[in-house]
Amino acid sequence: MSAFRVLPRTQTNTASRNKQFPQGDNSLLIVLFLLPGMLIFFLFVLMPISQSVYFSLYDWNGFGPPTDFVGTGNYERLLNHSVFQDSVWHSFTLMSLSLLIQLPMALGLALLVGRGKLRGRKAFRAFLFLPYVFSEVITAIMWRYVLSPDNGALLNSVLAAVIPGYEPIGWLARTDVVLFALFIVLTWKYFGFHMILYMAGLQNIPQDLEDAARVDGAKERDVIRYITLPLLGSTIRLTIFLSVVGSFQQFVLAWVLTSEGGPVNASQLIATYLYKFGITQFKLGYGSAVAVVLFSIALVFSILYQRFVMRQDLGTGIAPVKGGAV
Repeated sequence: MSAFRVLPRTQTNTASRNKQFPQGDNSLLIVLFLLPGMLIFFLFVLMPISQSVYFSLYDWNGFGPPTDFVGTGNYERLLNHSVFQDSVWHSFTLMSLSLLIQLPMALGLALLVGRGKLRGRKAFRAFLFLPYVFSEVITAIMWRYVLSPDNGALLNSVLAAVIPGYEPIGWLARTDVVLFALFIVLTWKYFGFHMILYMAGLQNIPQDLEDAARVDGAKERDVIRYITLPLLGSTIRLTIFLSVVGSFQQFVLAWVLTSEGGPVNASQLIATYLYKFGITQFKLGYGSAVAVVLFSIALVFSILYQRFVMRQDLGTGIAPVKGGAV
């Protein structure tokens, strides 16, 4: 018998690869790949957050280093300011309207377009998604003309042609209407985005399951309730998360459309309040306190929502059994 044993081709390749890439170099390789991302995360996320917390403890105007330490004074002033309290309430109102009206409408239309026998579905889908492509500044300028109180404005002209004796309304000048007008504009812009997400989720649902239920005698509403919606649950939970976080972070559209949160702060949101009473008035210490509060609200909601609601979507899908086995 020969003293040398010829290794199979696969074993020879494996042995050569192990010699070229020793196992001890994997940790260094991982660090090299993670370092650029961690550096960007530190410079543009962790450092600004820590600086905002630091500046919020000072009465600082943005010029020179902060020296006038006030501790929690900015937070006390913030929580006692009626305009800030109203801005929090307005943000929660927009969030509630989005969850109760915008998302169900987008879901219903996605079911109609994605599962219904609607002609021209591709064109219809592209038409509804088009507003999301526009920038928020362009959207605000367009809708300022639509909602203008002038007789020649689009909305007032349409209503005057339909309703006899109609008097033009200043949709953005009335304190009892402006917030709902802002919600209409937000719905117009983001409605198609949520609808596309729902339609993408519908494409991942095997239609054979729905057809089998229909063959067994299930009605259409039962098919949607017991098969389609449960299988679409992960997409619904994602859109709820995006809608809530987006409602609290909304700034550009509200600022341009309502002229700095007017009239009389009736449409002031948390982000617009931060810019108006912090940045424009050179009270960066106070504005930093608002930013910390806004960040805390978004962070707490994100952690709790992902921990208790989106847990099954973010997990591995393998549930532990009794005895510690997986």
